[in-house]
Amino acid sequence: MDTILLLTVLVVIFALTFDFINGFHDTANAIATSVSTRALPPKVAVIMAAVMNFIGAITFTGVAKAITKDIVDPFALSNGSVIILAALLAAIIWNLITWYYGIPSSSSHAIIGAIAGSAIAAAGFGVLNYTGFVKILQALLLSPFIAIAAGFLMMSLFKVIFKNANLYRTNKGIRYLQICTAALQSFTHGTNDAQKAMGIMTMALIAGGLQSGDDIQGWVRVSAAVAMGLGTSIGGYKIIKTVGGKIMKLRPVNGAAADLASASVIFSATLIHLPVSTTHVISSAIMGVGAAQRVKGVKWGVARKIIMTWIITMPSAAAMAALIFYILDIFF
Repeated sequence: MDTILLLTVLVVIFALTFDFINGFHDTANAIATSVSTRALPPKVAVIMAAVMNFIGAITFTGVAKAITKDIVDPFALSNGSVIILAALLAAIIWNLITWYYGIPSSSSHAIIGAIAGSAIAAAGFGVLNYTGFVKILQALLLSPFIAIAAGFLMMSLFKVIFKNANLYRTNKGIRYLQICTAALQSFTHGTNDAQKAMGIMTMALIAGGLQSGDDIQGWVRVSAAVAMGLGTSIGGYKIIKTVGGKIMKLRPVNGAAADLASASVIFSATLIHLPVSTTHVISSAIMGVGAAQRVKGVKWGVARKIIMTWIITMPSAAAMAALIFYILDIFF
């Protein structure tokens, strides 16, 4: 019993660490457009994002419940705490590697792939909840394409609205709008991304016999929201540089269109209780906006590099989690 309690405590600590890292890793995506267009100074943008992330994180729990039960059944895991701990360590290591190199990799892909890889290493492929897992994979796969379309349509609409407007006045006004869109972006980021840590902590509590249902406890919600808010306050300026400038040259109207498009996709996913990658959605929305503006204006070489990272994240995190599980299983 002491070992189970120790493992549960370790899972909670590392889940909050993952959430903290997720905060500074993915917050860059939420505020990249507003910082790169100089609508907001970096420090102000990061503080605003931290507050809005916290508010978003404590508002919803549907995605957390999906993470708790849709990948694997926590009630059926005999060594669930070790499985979850291995998954968290793998996802944290992957996030730190991609953050160090300034690559906007997906924390969502990392943790979902890591949970699946660790569980398969422990109990074989039969342990996966295929109905729920496939549903999550579909959301992760389709959301970038939906975001590209949303970005393209939003920018096309903006081009019609501001067709005859004075460029200087329009840019000045749009910068004020971007303050609102960046806040909305950060709020929606909190509603989806922070819930992943909540779901993982709940899985650990169930696996450790400390909880009998899949409800998200109040202290879990608040602690995850605080961890993400604190992580957000640090910011990830390397990734801001990649997302905000290397995909395409952003102007205020482009940034606002990308923010509105990606926020609508992320929040829609939250409402139907599906985890999506905010990294994927925001980067894809920027690509869609760029394509609507001028296809050749999008730096597709950088975009291809980002997409390749998306593709390798889940299997890499899964393999890493499986290896870590085998190591931890020796000791526990």
